[in-house]
Amino acid sequence: MPKFYSFIILFFILFSLNTYCQKKTLFAKATTETILIDGKSNEQAWITDTNIATDFIMFEPDNGKPISENKKTEVKVLYDNEAIYISAILYDNEPNKIQKEITNRDVFGVSDHFSVSINGFNDGQQDFKFYVSAANVQMDCLATEASEDFSWDAIWESKATITDFGWVVEMKIPYAALRFTNTPKQTWGLNFMREIKRDVQKYTWNRVDTKIGAVITQAGTLEGIENIKPPIRLFFIPYVSAYYQEDDFTADRTFKAGLDIKYGINDSFTLDAILIPDFGQTKFDNAILNLEPFEQQLEENRPFFTEGTNLFNIGNIFYSRRIGGEPSSYPNVAANEEVTNYSSSVDLINAVKVSGRTEKGLGIGFLNAVTEKTYATIENTATEQKRKEVIEPLTNYNVIVLDQRFNQNSSVSFVNTNTTRNGSFRDANVSALLFDLSTKANSYNLYGDFKYSTINTIEDYNGFKSSLNFAKTSGQYRYSFSGRYTSKSYDNNDLGINYYTNFYNLYSNISYRILNPTKSFNTFKFFNEFSVTYDNTTGKLQEGLYKPTIKATTKRNHYYEFGLDIKPFEAYDFYEPRVDGRYLHLPKSIGEYLGVEFNRNNAFTFDFTQSFTKYDQEGRYIYGIAIGPKYRVNDKFSIYLVADYTHKINDLGWVGFENSDIIIGKRNREVLQNDLTGKYSINNKMTLNLTARYYWSYSENKDFYTLQDNGSLSENSTYILNRNRNFNSWNLDFSYSWWFAPGSELSILYRNYAQEGSSTVEKRLNRNLKTVFDSNMTNILSVSVRYFIDYNRIKHKF
Repeated sequence: MPKFYSFIILFFILFSLNTYCQKKTLFAKATTETILIDGKSNEQAWITDTNIATDFIMFEPDNGKPISENKKTEVKVLYDNEAIYISAILYDNEPNKIQKEITNRDVFGVSDHFSVSINGFNDGQQDFKFYVSAANVQMDCLATEASEDFSWDAIWESKATITDFGWVVEMKIPYAALRFTNTPKQTWGLNFMREIKRDVQKYTWNRVDTKIGAVITQAGTLEGIENIKPPIRLFFIPYVSAYYQEDDFTADRTFKAGLDIKYGINDSFTLDAILIPDFGQTKFDNAILNLEPFEQQLEENRPFFTEGTNLFNIGNIFYSRRIGGEPSSYPNVAANEEVTNYSSSVDLINAVKVSGRTEKGLGIGFLNAVTEKTYATIENTATEQKRKEVIEPLTNYNVIVLDQRFNQNSSVSFVNTNTTRNGSFRDANVSALLFDLSTKANSYNLYGDFKYSTINTIEDYNGFKSSLNFAKTSGQYRYSFSGRYTSKSYDNNDLGINYYTNFYNLYSNISYRILNPTKSFNTFKFFNEFSVTYDNTTGKLQEGLYKPTIKATTKRNHYYEFGLDIKPFEAYDFYEPRVDGRYLHLPKSIGEYLGVEFNRNNAFTFDFTQSFTKYDQEGRYIYGIAIGPKYRVNDKFSIYLVADYTHKINDLGWVGFENSDIIIGKRNREVLQNDLTGKYSINNKMTLNLTARYYWSYSENKDFYTLQDNGSLSENSTYILNRNRNFNSWNLDFSYSWWFAPGSELSILYRNYAQEGSSTVEKRLNRNLKTVFDSNMTNILSVSVRYFIDYNRIKHKF
């Protein structure tokens, strides 16, 4: 029998095996009593409930060890037609040592934590996680085995109180914050977690065996919820905001108002819509001096595109910053014309998304957004006449996802993204088919995908991308093997982002880890990565890489990471020349890095990273260092600074063209980035936050070369253009946030920013600072109020 078919048969035999795993069961008790969320758990319903989740087991570091009697944990669950209620009594024989730093929502500070993980479909695929810290700060996320999405924010109540025997948590989680089947009797996946920060320990109610790769499938079950009649899930979040903006030349006042709508179509599906969106207070983008052949990938900070979008991220073909991003074209200008106004972004008119999952495990996602027609202004330099040209027409963006889950740990998915621009502008359609199969024991995984793109422009073209990965995902020794192929014409960049095409890659990773602490380490992992990438057309090597990495946490909770980046073969860069079919020779290289994070529980802690790369090319190397001190003054006030410096000596990169020749520059580069973060928590609902960033970088060319057809360089003494660059960027955000009611926030933001770029290199830091602060600084003061309205609370008032 051919080896390939033997492998397939072996995998499906493993896939069909069942393993015995003891799952705990907790019964929820119905109640008609009003439960006050006050952290006391003294209602009669709690006192008479005899169903208790206890006997917690350590998750890490010493996996499988029972919790001590003096840290005993007892949890109960009640329910009515509106919500489930959770009471947790967390005993501690040293309550004065309980950590309780007050942080912003969704930020895990130096605090003890309690959490509940709920899977309303009990399918082992996705948990709704709700955390409460000992300082009564809430954190929540949508969790899969691959990621945790903390941008998702539900509306729920909690209260934590410190007592003389430990601490107590009460939680009220409305059904509107969950997804579950529409059946009379509910069976949910359930697990509780307790973190004791000072001891660096985490415990779970149902044991999670770290020898097994999957966590969610190792939950217990919650039973007893029957015949509930959840209320209509309809919420309105109106907002009003006011802005005052000024710089050295203009001043402007703006008032905005809009509405977000969340509607529960049924118990499983939710519709989210934004009308007249306002993203004026989202975090600033980190501007950089980008000399790479690719665009800078920006983080998504707009709430609508971050909250609960994990379903839309399946397949990695959706990049939401395309919606409302840069226009897709640049105006055509004559010799006597110049562009006087070109918008860097396109306004979003509206957006809507529907997502959820059926009782049989079929996840369905639909997202649609419309952006407005955008113009550039062109002026005739001779006549001073102005005209307008469309640089982005009215555009519709659409994403559709179908994700079928089965066997509690496997799935098959289909994803489609579509961009339709009005008129003769470019349109695009990309589809992806994916499968992710794991054995019942979560010991082995087989993953693959096939993606196909269709572009409709002046000359239509299609392309595809595919990969296959097999991995052992449990035990001390683990491994994975994968192969990828991307065609030359694959293009998902209208609603996705992709840098590399026309290659195939072979990759393997072999790793070892300890599953329980040793005398020296709480955790220890050793990874060995091997990767080779070849160009499809020429067969030339693009990269050959061996990367060993060690990651370890000591008994004193210090984290160390050391790695090598070894490229022992000469290779070719097919992207730096910016011309199809051309390539630049890459020398052999070896690099190393060392990262240290000292115990984060200490009031003063320190991060340190250094790196060095040497090329097999005379005088060419890179070194970098990053230092990050953090000081927690008390449970309310902390400050954190990161200074990151990189120096590239005799770097080689594209600088321009001379007729048909490609010009490569030998250059020195320095990059300095400083990030300052400060937080003062007035209480767990009210905070002051400071974020400041200063970035400086330059590129100074020493010599110029002409790129030859074989990838080598020849000296060019005739190219005299100044291609040096010096860039400064400054950003400051100082904000006040007050969550004055569930889901309702008042925020005041002062923003200050400036950018300065030139072709004159200035290496003195004080001069660069003076330059950016003397430039045209923009100042913005904004006030925004969002108010959460539950339809069920107001329906009787009309």
